[in-house]
Amino acid sequence: MSTTRRAVLLGTAGLAAAVAIPGVQYARWSMKDFTRDGYNPGLPPAPEGEVAWTNWSGIQQSTPNRIAVPATEADLASALAEARRVRPVGSGHSFTGLVPSEHMIVDASRFSGLISADAATGTATIGAGTRIRQAARELDGAGLALQNLPDVDVQTLAGSFSTSTHGTGRTLQPLHAHIEGFRIMLADGTARDVSAASDPDLFMAGRVSLGALGVITQYTLNCVPTYNLKRRVWVEKLDTLLDQVMDLSQQHRNFEFYYFPFTGYAAGISHDIFEGDVTGRVPDEDEDTLAGLKQLRDVFGWSTWLRERIAAGSLPKGLIEESSDAYWKLLATARPTKFNEMEYHIPLENGLTCLREIIAALESRNDTFFPMEIRITAPDDAWLSPFNDGPRMSIATHAAVDEPYD
Repeated sequence: MSTTRRAVLLGTAGLAAAVAIPGVQYARWSMKDFTRDGYNPGLPPAPEGEVAWTNWSGIQQSTPNRIAVPATEADLASALAEARRVRPVGSGHSFTGLVPSEHMIVDASRFSGLISADAATGTATIGAGTRIRQAARELDGAGLALQNLPDVDVQTLAGSFSTSTHGTGRTLQPLHAHIEGFRIMLADGTARDVSAASDPDLFMAGRVSLGALGVITQYTLNCVPTYNLKRRVWVEKLDTLLDQVMDLSQQHRNFEFYYFPFTGYAAGISHDIFEGDVTGRVPDEDEDTLAGLKQLRDVFGWSTWLRERIAAGSLPKGLIEESSDAYWKLLATARPTKFNEMEYHIPLENGLTCLREIIAALESRNDTFFPMEIRITAPDDAWLSPFNDGPRMSIATHAAVDEPYD
């Protein structure tokens, strides 16, 4: 089932003619420039002898003297021997300054692909530079699956594990919790195979390392048999959904929701194990919804009341998507529109109180329009994991790539 959202909120222009718009307020708002100071959509200029690098959103940029892309451990050891300082890079989907360097950046993307898989033990060894979606697809061919996925799947395994990337699910841990072992090359060019048995401290530190301990070249993962999921998406009043959050997170394998600022509405998303013939994923129209929210801000940002009224009349209500497919085709979503993001990991018992405060803070400024994402994750024990002493409610706030994010 799918209810089209192409026209969601995009009827703003027609509705504008039906309401009395205070001319001065509208004129002032319509001239507002939302572009943030210092926004540079291109690569930074690189001095002679240096190269340019930027992350996915462009918020992090640097001009290292070299970006090494080794294909073998011998290549990697040679690169490290030449370097004074080294920063590993994955796909550049981190928003913090983990990678920028004036020295060497090491791109391990050529350490890619499924190396071995054992369905009997449920373990698989995969190159650390493998993108999450590729890893899931290749594991699926071997009858195995990752136990969960984040909402974006273009990150490398090393990048996602090292930054504690997570999905959602009250009983589901972050991705790095399923690492059985890894192979890492240290600064002196020594390669070591690390597990909880062989080196407990390095193992605990290395699962979430921020790239500080060395360059990881492969992982051995604890997997599960491949599985299908049923996906449901629905829209309802935010207050109604907030009253159900804890129950919904217990009722569904995966539950998350998005709040649409200045609308009073939220979209809930659930995934549950499904057995039977799959329908295939329904094409989403998230980009159209995002464009509608932006247009609503651009035209009516000066009036909270009008934004809420128009959204209430334009947003679809109730179930808007229902589909079933392989887990790796449902849990993650393509994000063509670039953005910057900050995420709070709050003890679950304090999560809803914190969320309400964040919503109030964001809606104290009328330029906000990007949806907020809220997920719940089970604890793990990696030393630098934000989930290492209890379940967390993760609250992600976003800003358009060219707009202020502070």
